Amino acid sequence: MSTLGSKRRSRANRVCHQVPERGANDAVQDPMRRTWTIIGVADVPRSFKWYQSLLVLPETAPAHSDFGQIVDTDGTILLCLHAWGAHEHPSLTSPDRAEPGNGLLLFFRTDNFDVSLRGARALVSRLEEEPHVNPSTGTAEFSLRDPDGYFVTISALDTA
Repeated sequence: MSTLGSKRRSRANRVCHQVPERGANDAVQDPMRRTWTIIGVADVPRSFKWYQSLLVLPETAPAHSDFGQIVDTDGTILLCLHAWGAHEHPSLTSPDRAEPGNGLLLFFRTDNFDVSLRGARALVSRLEEEPHVNPSTGTAEFSLRDPDGYFVTISALDTA
């Protein structure tokens, strides 16, 4: 196993509560470049499998029954799934306190638009928005709801 592969797997298995190890000068040399979007879900393993299928990722299991990270093949964390009520986070206590997804749009860019579309049609009975070209971006996109009701948009990387 390569050191790089080992580091990627190690990074992907960290949970949201742990702070990555950093040296004294790392803050200057390695500024933050990404956010980790974390959503509350009713069933982490079910949602984990759903997102991996939608995003055409290899099927793996979440690190924990109450938390999992959807990780791209290059090690980039695309989305974190957190069980409602686990760990007493104030904004993740219960879906009954707020409509899941209110004020949130999960927006993913893909270079496998047609494959993602076929996969999405297999996951849901209907799309929220059929494939169309977004006039603002000039890219093809479609939208659907995930098992917890979040609105998810898949957009092609290249213009239509």
